[in-house]
Amino acid sequence: MKVINKRDENYPKALLNISNPPENLFVLGNEKILDNFGIAIVGSRKCTKYGEEIAKSLAYNLSKHNVNVISGMAKGIDSAAHIGTIIGKGKTIAVLGSGFKHIYPKENMELLKDIINSGGAVITEYEEDTLPKPENFPKRNRIISALSQGVVVVEAGKRSGSLITAEIALEEGKEVFAVPGNIISKTSKGTNELIKDGAKLVENVRDILEEYPYFNIE
Repeated sequence: MKVINKRDENYPKALLNISNPPENLFVLGNEKILDNFGIAIVGSRKCTKYGEEIAKSLAYNLSKHNVNVISGMAKGIDSAAHIGTIIGKGKTIAVLGSGFKHIYPKENMELLKDIINSGGAVITEYEEDTLPKPENFPKRNRIISALSQGVVVVEAGKRSGSLITAEIALEEGKEVFAVPGNIISKTSKGTNELIKDGAKLVENVRDILEEYPYFNIE
C-alpha cells in the first residue's frame, strides 16, 4: 500500500481542484494512472442483466480507446464496469468507501486483485481500519467524479447514490451521460430522469467519446 499526501508531487492533480480533497490517499496498484483521461461508469447495486451487460460493453469499448474506467467496486454496475475494462485489457480505478482491512463487498476481493494485476488501481481516503459505513459512500463519490472527465450512469433508482456522483460532476462542469432503460423498471427511474433533465442519452461508446475532441471521432 502506498500513501500519497496532499502535498506530495504525485498526488492526483484532479483532486486538488475540488473543494475538499482527501488529506491522504491510500493506493493499491498503479498510482501513475490516476491523472490519466478517465470516464466514470456508475449505477445500481441491484442492477438488471441488461444494465450489467451494457456496463461491461461500454467499459470494454472505452478501454479499447485507452480510457481509464473509474467506479466504486460495489456490486452490480460498478463491478460490471471494472470487469469489462479488465476484459478489454484496459486500466480501471476503484474508489472504496472503507479501509483496506475491510474490503466491501467481501466477495469482490478477487476483483480487487484482478484490478491491480491488470495495471489498475484501488484507492481510498480512509485509514486501513475504517469500516464500510453508509455515510462513507456518498462522500467517496466526489473522488470518482474528480478523477473522471465525465460520468455515465447505467442504471439508477430515484434515490441512487449514482445520482450524487452525476450531480457532483454537473457542478464541476463535466459531461453527464445516461443509458435509457425500461420505463417500468425501478432501476431506470433515475437514469430516465437524468435524460429528461439534459444528460446525454448513450447507446454506444461513440456517444461518449464524440464529446471530447481529443478522440477525433468521425
